[in-house]
Amino acid sequence: MGTRAGPAFDTEALRRGIEGHDPAEMLALYADDAEIRIVDRNTQPSHPMVKHGRGEIADMLNDVYSRDMIHKLEQCVIQGDHVAFTESCLYPDGVRVLASSMMSLRDGKIVEHTLLQAWDE
Repeated sequence: MGTRAGPAFDTEALRRGIEGHDPAEMLALYADDAEIRIVDRNTQPSHPMVKHGRGEIADMLNDVYSRDMIHKLEQCVIQGDHVAFTESCLYPDGVRVLASSMMSLRDGKIVEHTLLQAWDE
């Protein structure tokens, strides 16, 4: 018996969503019951910001991609049902942000996403 592969994760949609400031394209990559955990200077590992479900994730994506900044997908690695990527961002005033993400997939959709981010101060 052969092994049946699940749907593939759409890395080009990830790139279009990130670099095109397209929250709808990004949201389409998430499962309905997805969860994002964000760790940064303000939301540290013991108390991360957590967004549950597509509604809360949509609000976050709309906020992020409405900002006047450049987003670039730097690297993306897929292994089985896991995706890791780095994203760099640049505000017009020169402030830079670097984010690293690790995601778990189910049927080609993101179900768990941990995001670590740091920015210039």
